[in-house]
Amino acid sequence: MQPRIPATIWALGLVSLCMDMSSEIIHALLPVFLVSTLGVSALTLGVIEGLAQATALILRVFSGAISDYWGRRKGLLLLGYGLAALSKPLFPLAHSAETVLAARLMDRVGKGIRGAPRDALVAEISPPEIRGACFGLRQSMDTCGAFAGPLLGIALMFWLADDIQQVLWWACLPALLAVLLLAAGVREPDGGERKPFRSPLRLALLRRFSGRYWWVVAIGALFTLARFSEAFLVLLAQRHGLPLSWLPLVMVVMSLVYALTAYPVGVLADRCSKSALLAVGLLILILADATLALSGSVAVTLAGIALWGLHLGFTQGLLATLVAEETPADMKGTAFGLFNLVSGLCLLLASVLAGWMWDRHGSASTFVAGGALAALALAATLWWHCRERRLASLAT
Repeated sequence: MQPRIPATIWALGLVSLCMDMSSEIIHALLPVFLVSTLGVSALTLGVIEGLAQATALILRVFSGAISDYWGRRKGLLLLGYGLAALSKPLFPLAHSAETVLAARLMDRVGKGIRGAPRDALVAEISPPEIRGACFGLRQSMDTCGAFAGPLLGIALMFWLADDIQQVLWWACLPALLAVLLLAAGVREPDGGERKPFRSPLRLALLRRFSGRYWWVVAIGALFTLARFSEAFLVLLAQRHGLPLSWLPLVMVVMSLVYALTAYPVGVLADRCSKSALLAVGLLILILADATLALSGSVAVTLAGIALWGLHLGFTQGLLATLVAEETPADMKGTAFGLFNLVSGLCLLLASVLAGWMWDRHGSASTFVAGGALAALALAATLWWHCRERRLASLAT
């Protein structure tokens, strides 16, 4: 009989759900607010989104190492979620791109602080037999919030007569609820031992990670280069005629498909080849990019966005599971941090290039380039999958 998913995993899922609900109300409307109301270019949007997302991922290398040093995770989780909640009122108060950038950076600093300790906590308390399911469940609940947030945003846009700034104020409430749920509902295991703090970027420390771990990092880097900010999906939908009040539908469609697939894929990953599932996810990303590059209507654009959500469901929780499996037990936080450091640098480059190509060569070129990079990541993943099968056959 398989063990049950621990209660703390469910609590972390609820915290993620509430914070993502808050964040996605904002993210569903922020690209149009920046481009249409504040008049910034697609390149500037790419820089803002790239810096924000990269900051979140890069900071995880240090928060993960600090959480390993403390032997405790919850304090960093409270700090990270608390900073994100405090950033939310800055968005409706913003009257310039600089203020939006400051708010995005504060929000993403909070995300960067909490990300690696949260994933390390999930890895620590998950029974090995159902680790993929545990990561998939937390990711799925996170994405349920990403689905509910834009849906609430649509209702608020109708109720408040398309007043984006008033809608952004409402995003503060679920963020506050997330912090309260974290404080009251998340318990970490007893007996965490404090370890000497050392830089997570030391060569001697990096040598403790296996070649398989660094291969996961390399695949994750290629994958991130192919997957720029979802802000460009919102802009594309607006360009093809989606009304302002319905723009959050972009995130609703993407997140709904993501939420419905993340947990089943996590369960499937416990029973079959993870590299094969990752290859399927990359194939779906290539198809999504092709659909979005060729789209000329709202319906086709939404179909491409649904495929984008499907590829997220196949890959995000799976990459986290691979990192957890290929690292020493006492270095989970550092391992997730290093993985996200590399991914963060790649995401910054990807979003800036996406904005530059959008401005210079049109929206289709952005998605064509993304598809080409996804094809490169797919080739590397298939090579890895074939190598793993060959080694397994030799072992038997």
